[in-house]
Amino acid sequence: MTVPIQPVTESGLTLTEVIDAELAAPGPDVARAVANEVRAKHGNSVLAVLYYGSCFRTHSDTDGILDLFLIVDDYCNAYTRRGLAFANAVLPPNVFYYETEIEGQIVRAKYAVISLADFVRRTSLACFHSFHWARFAQPCGLLFVRDQPAQRAVIEALCAAVKTFIIRVAPELPTTFAAEMLWKRGLQETYKTELRPEPPGASARLVDADPERYHRVTEAAVASLAFLSLDGAAFTADIDARTRWWSSQAWRLRRIHGKLNNLCRLMKAVFTFDGGVDYVLWKIERHSGVRVEPTPLLRRYPLLTCWATVWRLYRKGAFR
Repeated sequence: MTVPIQPVTESGLTLTEVIDAELAAPGPDVARAVANEVRAKHGNSVLAVLYYGSCFRTHSDTDGILDLFLIVDDYCNAYTRRGLAFANAVLPPNVFYYETEIEGQIVRAKYAVISLADFVRRTSLACFHSFHWARFAQPCGLLFVRDQPAQRAVIEALCAAVKTFIIRVAPELPTTFAAEMLWKRGLQETYKTELRPEPPGASARLVDADPERYHRVTEAAVASLAFLSLDGAAFTADIDARTRWWSSQAWRLRRIHGKLNNLCRLMKAVFTFDGGVDYVLWKIERHSGVRVEPTPLLRRYPLLTCWATVWRLYRKGAFR
């Protein structure tokens, strides 16, 4: 039987080994404690817990909101309420807010729930929108994993996210480019698919914080991407004009598709956890600076009364 050639870096590491090494770093005690608490809410369905986002990057687990991703074996196994399982299957992930006290400090977290099957698909080329593969092509931590098969599946999905990111973004670049250009441009494009894009320079700051990492994973992916080659520090992409044109159209469509998906997820969050209305309005304010006070009627009947609030937010520039 032929053994497939693994992509390797100059250090001799495959992409799988690069991602595995990133996940091997122990998570902070506070994040692991929160992960254990939210994991307990979903019983034995949890296969893995990933830690990512701004708190992960800045190593600040008590100032801000922790971002966790719970990967479960089955939605029906993860919930006692069938409505939550259905909502998760229709539009994954479900997002929940969690607050706890650890060593006298209030720690806040936002955690998402997704099945392993959905996670694998949405980090692959089979997924059009960038919501999952762009997030998990970036560094993250592994706070819990149930067993070795689950760990292998998660690592493979994270490797797929890196390769999907490169394949989707490379046609938007010149023929020859540096890894930093690839990741800065790609993250900038994915920000445009959000309801409220990140401020200018956000992608550059993120990549500049650890440029060696982004070069390392891009280099490791080269051998498994036939169109990509590496000469010194520069990457060359052999991509025809037609593919580049279709790629540009796809990114335009992602901006529309992504905003609609974001809006649907925000509306779904109103119903998936207590305080959902306040969380959604807080999140909108955090990204746009636009504040709208929720009314008692909005909290009681969010689906029926949210449309006036959505219109007010739009008029104030919360969405664009």
